[in-house]
Amino acid sequence: MHIKFAREIIRGRIAEVIFEQMFKEEGSSTVIPFGYESTMPVMAQLRNAKTPQRIKSLVKGAPDFALIGPGGRGVFLVEVKYRSTYSKSEIKKIAQRQLKNWSPSFLFIATPQGFYLSSCSEIVSRGGEIAPLPTNLISQELQEKYLKLLKEFEGGQK
Repeated sequence: MHIKFAREIIRGRIAEVIFEQMFKEEGSSTVIPFGYESTMPVMAQLRNAKTPQRIKSLVKGAPDFALIGPGGRGVFLVEVKYRSTYSKSEIKKIAQRQLKNWSPSFLFIATPQGFYLSSCSEIVSRGGEIAPLPTNLISQELQEKYLKLLKEFEGGQK
């Protein structure tokens, strides 16, 4: 495995853990791991099984989490990504890909500059623009705490 690829996998996993822990710590929403690795361990191990390609693609592209809103209001499917830099064109492509099979769904982006969250349809209609993570979902204080943690992993800062 190339070190660059391994580094990207680790960063992505860190972003997923940060998303999950922030929402759990905030306490108003329920976070359920939903992605390919979490809900389909047997399929993950049986990559060569005689499963139609469409099903494999659908399962492989499943959003990382199901987020149940405060008071059980709504279930939101959320894809989580880490990006060291923000690129509107790349964010738009990710959102478009999610919308093909998982509409409606949301995209959460963790960057060293901050956290972002929008519905994929909003991202596409805004040309790749994604809103900062709302402080009514995760307090500014909690976001800063987890951003500091992200930066520690990114650059070894404390």
